[in-house]
Amino acid sequence: MTQHSRSISDALWRSLAFFNVFRLLTIIGLMVGIFMLSRSPLAQSSELLVVAAILGSYTLFAMLFTWGIAKRWPAFDSQLSAQVTIDVLMIVSLMHLGGGIKSGLGILLLPYLAAAGLIARGRMSLFHASVATMALLLQLGWSYLSGDIDEVNPMSSALLSIASFAVAWLAFRLSRYAEENRVLAEQRSVDLANLAQLNERILQDVSDGVFVIDEHNLIRQYNEQAARLTGLRPALGSPLAADVPELAASLARWRSLQDMKTELVTLADGRNTLRARFVPLSHDINGNVLIYLEDMARLRREAQQLKLAALGRLTANLAHEIRNPLGAISHAAELLQEDSADSPYLQKLTRIITDNSQRLERMVKEVLELNRRDRVKRHDIRLAEWLATFNEQFVLQEKTGIPVMIECDAQVMIRFDSGHLQQVLWNLARNGWRYCSQQLGSLKMIVSRQDEFWVLDVLNDGPPVPADALSQLFEPFFTTESKGTGLGLYIAREICAANGALLEYMSPPAGGTCFRIVFGYTDGQKI
Repeated sequence: MTQHSRSISDALWRSLAFFNVFRLLTIIGLMVGIFMLSRSPLAQSSELLVVAAILGSYTLFAMLFTWGIAKRWPAFDSQLSAQVTIDVLMIVSLMHLGGGIKSGLGILLLPYLAAAGLIARGRMSLFHASVATMALLLQLGWSYLSGDIDEVNPMSSALLSIASFAVAWLAFRLSRYAEENRVLAEQRSVDLANLAQLNERILQDVSDGVFVIDEHNLIRQYNEQAARLTGLRPALGSPLAADVPELAASLARWRSLQDMKTELVTLADGRNTLRARFVPLSHDINGNVLIYLEDMARLRREAQQLKLAALGRLTANLAHEIRNPLGAISHAAELLQEDSADSPYLQKLTRIITDNSQRLERMVKEVLELNRRDRVKRHDIRLAEWLATFNEQFVLQEKTGIPVMIECDAQVMIRFDSGHLQQVLWNLARNGWRYCSQQLGSLKMIVSRQDEFWVLDVLNDGPPVPADALSQLFEPFFTTESKGTGLGLYIAREICAANGALLEYMSPPAGGTCFRIVFGYTDGQKI
């Protein structure tokens, strides 16, 4: 049985239990009316003991029905029909003993038939009315055969029979109408639940941060992106001004200046600048409002990516064209160097040509690497073992004589292209060694857990990056060295992004420089 069918079945049995409570209350009412009211026809009846026996039997039947309802045996339709049949027989018997149709007790049949019809949802309603009509006709025939002419009133019995069918039919129609409304309400509830689930999914998957603010400036809903951009997880129903006062001030200005569509909002900690866009959910600007938050840093990165994509294609073509004449220049410089062994001046000139040719060759090679970031072969790497091997290779090749200090748990596993990770860390370690004090512990690699991501920090005790260079640190061709190409950090960041990681610069509280790789993290989204 499905959950839906089980809930309907439970509702039917609960209705039948209430019906039995009504039956018990009716029995109590009949007892009070018969035995405590002296003017009751049944109280004046010569067969008072028979009346008491009928009421006692009716009470026992009601108790038996209580047990059957609790045990849910027999089946619902059978039990309901049996109960209505007993009700009809008991009421008609009391009506007969009270003087027939003129006793007025026959009217009790109508609420029983109506209740049974509503409980059964229209099923067996006309059958119950037929049982009541047959019982009335039998009582009428018995009174006629017994010679109780005063109790014979065919017209009243006929009208009561017609009323029984009318009530049964009306209960049938009402139950059908109620059932249709129930089915429609359940369908609407399912549709609303699906719509709410869809809205929640859309709200969480949208790339912008979203706040839903009511007319009292209380937070009614927000998504994960909004929590990430603001660095807060406010409680639903809390005032916006208490959690994000800068955004609350912008909302107040928007409510007063209706033509304002967007506004830049800088958070109090200066960590991020957001562009807020306000969308009213109704015609009333003071009502509920949707606030979309766009990360200006992400927008700048996306704009830069579009420019750099075109620039990458252009520079790649230029690099291929430069490589051939560059090779010829390098070869000619080698020939000149062989012929100028006796001329220090010519040796100096050829050395200048060779050095600059090598610099151009290195720049061309790095430019060509820009178009190879999509050639990724990621696999699981046990980071502690990999870093130990990298440390040995780095010390031997760079001739540092001092190993890099490494702190990494043996169980750390990441998913990365091994060759790409080698390229990124070699670039960061070489730059770190160049600027640090070149002593034991001056260059470190520390792996730790931040939230749900593994992060690798490459730290050195050298001078921090100047504040005016931070905004351009990862831009291509930006360098503070006269002989640098300005592509190392840019390529490293692009390689990390291709491997589902994030490379960022950090300012350690103790001073120095730190470049952090966040594995499994791209634009704030877990992958």
